[in-house]
Amino acid sequence: MDGENLERRLKFARETARQAGRMTLELFAAGNLTVDRKSDASPVTEADRRAEAYVCRRIAEEYPDDGWIGEEHGERDGRSGYRWIIDPIDGTKSFICGVPLYSTLIGLEREGESLLGVIELPALNESVFARKGGGAWHVVGNGSPVRARVAATDQLAESIFVTSEVKTFQERHSAEGFQRLQRACWITRTWGDAYGYYLVATGRATVMVDPIMSVWDAAAILPILEEAGGRFTDWSGRPTVHGGEGVGSNGRIHETVLKLLNENGQM
Repeated sequence: MDGENLERRLKFARETARQAGRMTLELFAAGNLTVDRKSDASPVTEADRRAEAYVCRRIAEEYPDDGWIGEEHGERDGRSGYRWIIDPIDGTKSFICGVPLYSTLIGLEREGESLLGVIELPALNESVFARKGGGAWHVVGNGSPVRARVAATDQLAESIFVTSEVKTFQERHSAEGFQRLQRACWITRTWGDAYGYYLVATGRATVMVDPIMSVWDAAAILPILEEAGGRFTDWSGRPTVHGGEGVGSNGRIHETVLKLLNENGQM
């Protein structure tokens, strides 16, 4: 895919994510949300559904031959080979609790290759985005994009480790891996979901780990971290958004993180 075409798609993704994010922000600010539970007991709100419907509609208008998959509205096959991957609210648990660290995610892949990603943080009025070969960029408010770069440290003892929910380590029988990594790192916080990967991409955190992850959680993350100079892989070290798990880092400490997570054959 040529860079000019990919740049146009990235511009579309940024604009669409920003507008979808604004839609979620209206309901976030209003409070008094009606929260439903999906079959896996995870929460969903009207803001999730409304924002994803908007993104799918815009894709159908702008790129009618493309496919898409979203967390709330399922999947549509396309004819072009391109597939958009949508998470209208990544961090719905934060959203329903009034915590502003949620995001709107849009990724694009072709034949399984991740091409671009956008993390839009509506309540913080920030975003980070990237396309393959074009670098990763960070925007605050209406400011100009500045290059997003991962942290330079190569020592876990100087690293900040973030994750979404500690109990997910227990759910995949890897609680000891969490403890090993927490002991090895300088600071551990549950500033998770895509916000954690955003912190890694912009150099504020060093490693983010998800024991359980869906493709719509991961699709935007891989191209952003790689273009920011870092890595995103599954727990075995494969650079994929389809692994059902995720490790994002500045790259320098990545192999050490994987080793700590996978001691005793835990995969």
